[in-house]
Amino acid sequence: MRDPVTDFEYPAAWVAACRSPDLLDDVRRGLAVLTASGTVLRRGFSTGTTAAAACKAAILSLACDTVREVDVTLPCGIAVRLAVDGYRGQASCRKDAGDYTADVTGGLEFVAMAAPSLSGGVQFVPGEGIGSFARDTPRHRRGTPAISAPALDCIRRSIDEAVEEADLSGTTVILTIPRGAEVAQKTLNPRVGVHGGISVLGTTGFVEPWDDHMTEGVIDRIARAPGAVVLTTGRLGLRYSRLLFPEHEAILVGNKLEEALRAVEGDAVICGLPGLILKFMNPDVLSGTGCVTVEELSATPLWEETVRRELAAFRARYPRVRVVIVDRDGRIIGEPP
Repeated sequence: MRDPVTDFEYPAAWVAACRSPDLLDDVRRGLAVLTASGTVLRRGFSTGTTAAAACKAAILSLACDTVREVDVTLPCGIAVRLAVDGYRGQASCRKDAGDYTADVTGGLEFVAMAAPSLSGGVQFVPGEGIGSFARDTPRHRRGTPAISAPALDCIRRSIDEAVEEADLSGTTVILTIPRGAEVAQKTLNPRVGVHGGISVLGTTGFVEPWDDHMTEGVIDRIARAPGAVVLTTGRLGLRYSRLLFPEHEAILVGNKLEEALRAVEGDAVICGLPGLILKFMNPDVLSGTGCVTVEELSATPLWEETVRRELAAFRARYPRVRVVIVDRDGRIIGEPP
């Protein structure tokens, strides 16, 4: 049995140990994950997925008054159905955190208002509660909404599907998150230069249920892996790890790098985007740089020297661990000599 989100082949022993066999179908569909202990944990939905569902429901409710659920195709390609509350051009969707109990945005309401466009065309307007960038970054200009490219693509695709289904010539959709500014104070946004609300994100469209059970599964995978393993922090890192190290097993560990390294016996590789990796190697890596994010640091003259210094210091502490840092296009931007 394979996880369609990460492409991980679940060991037969995990499947045999499953405590809830009736939930294995959700695992096969990618809606849940199976852990080494046999526990099934339900994936949640990202802020981007929740936003897409609210926008789609608002448009559909223009044509059929009441909408209670909508189908959304996630960035990872899996189609899911979300509960919504749509009525005559206004709809809401509450963010489902799944079994990730530490998700501070869980239960947050996303509200969309839609109106037909007499002139045709589609306009999506991010409104109150959606954060914006307080300063220029390598990928974003100051004042632009904090909506990631995969999330925005998902929102726009859902809007286009709804416009076609409702047989409209066009529409304007305004998305708001009424408690977004309040909840954002509990997130990393204030520290990474996003103010006024939460970020709308979602590389896969799901939220992984990272907890003690999930960590247990990661450790078991590391122990079972033949030879060296590649530890990575996110889905993009997982993709590039498999391309760069096809002879190794690539394991997604999220922010559990410390626990994962403790489980490694022998050689290992850490491969992925710079943010989590550099902050893991040195939590104070940004101190004295004037930058608030690693991404911002990467666009400054300090970048190359900082990476060389941190890689050398890390290699001295972990001589059997190789670190390869890549950018979002898969180019290697940091590697020990």
